[in-house]
Amino acid sequence: MDVKNKKVLFISYDGMTDQLGQSQVIPYLKALKKQGYSFHILSVEKKKRLEERGALIRGILQEAGIRWTTLLFSTRPPLLSKIYDQWKLNRKAAAICREEKISLLHCRSYVPAAAGKKIANRTGIPFLFDMRGFWVDERVDSGLWKLSNPLYRFLYRIYKKKEQGYFNAASHIISLTHKGKLELINRYQVPAEKVSVIPCCADMQHFDFQQISADRTASCKHKLGIPPSAKVLSYLGSLGGWYLSDEMLLFFRSLLKQYPDAVFLFITHDNPGGITATAARLGISADHIRIQPASREEVPAWLSVSDWNIFFIKDAYSKKASSPTKQGEVMAMGIPVICNDIGDTGQIVAETGSGILVPQLDEKTFDTIAGQLKNGLSVSREQIRKKAIEIFDLQQGADTYEKVYQQLLK
Repeated sequence: MDVKNKKVLFISYDGMTDQLGQSQVIPYLKALKKQGYSFHILSVEKKKRLEERGALIRGILQEAGIRWTTLLFSTRPPLLSKIYDQWKLNRKAAAICREEKISLLHCRSYVPAAAGKKIANRTGIPFLFDMRGFWVDERVDSGLWKLSNPLYRFLYRIYKKKEQGYFNAASHIISLTHKGKLELINRYQVPAEKVSVIPCCADMQHFDFQQISADRTASCKHKLGIPPSAKVLSYLGSLGGWYLSDEMLLFFRSLLKQYPDAVFLFITHDNPGGITATAARLGISADHIRIQPASREEVPAWLSVSDWNIFFIKDAYSKKASSPTKQGEVMAMGIPVICNDIGDTGQIVAETGSGILVPQLDEKTFDTIAGQLKNGLSVSREQIRKKAIEIFDLQQGADTYEKVYQQLLK
């Protein structure tokens, strides 16, 4: 199919200056641009991040030949600001479609989907719903929308109806997980052929332990003040929200029984005081905690000091559709993961042998798992990376997107 004249409007409520924009949007679009598609990104950006990283991201996108239009994220007043953001996004997306020959609307999550559905109904332009998870139920599961409150009960009913409308109106849907796809088929009556699965993929060239020399890893350990022989458990990314900080630190406390000199490394931009305070409350000395902020470029080197990487996520209905970005990145680095079963994570760990699945988040289970780690894992770093490439390779994700594009642009 000749795609030279096929222009895609990519609409995102996540900013391109956010980490997710840099890891889960731009790399895919750059890969698809090489296949001949033309892109215009419309994204909603946080003001501070746009000021700090806007010029850098604009340069990356200009070099790739991708147009970028930005709107500013509103925060006040709480509910009306989101209505205002939706109005701005609808208006700007419609204007771009009028001014440019747009062939496809690629909408990342629910707020963009509302804009895409409206334009698709009016113009007939195909609308791809890249859903990223069950957003409405995430509001409830996270405690943001308490259904005991009549207002949030009303909003829940309204948005569940809107959600079904997006599923019905979309020409195709992308789910992050196979469990999410089954939920779409069984609960929302979406035809199976209308759904493709693309997990949060990773750049296998960027996340590659073979590119980090032993000297560089040793240097990172030295800078962190970690003895060369000490075992390192790492965590990558922001804490809070869905991520269970207490439970992860409690697991580390069990690990200390097996490895008294072990260190828990947090690669995060979060406030160090909150982490050390939680550790102290659980009886873990600050001597065993390291906190290292890192840019995307620096993450692989800091990760390379890890013997294991951990993430525990709150179990909830909406998490059926969750694909942690860090899983592919950590596996690409050849690091065994210690996690609970959320979305497809459990199935992936079980099928690939890439780590240990923790069935219960309690001290007895943690002690058992820590003992298993003492006995060692049979899988090698090379084997873990090989499985990561099979499941999470960015190019594979881009290839699936292209198949969907070709189907919609016939």
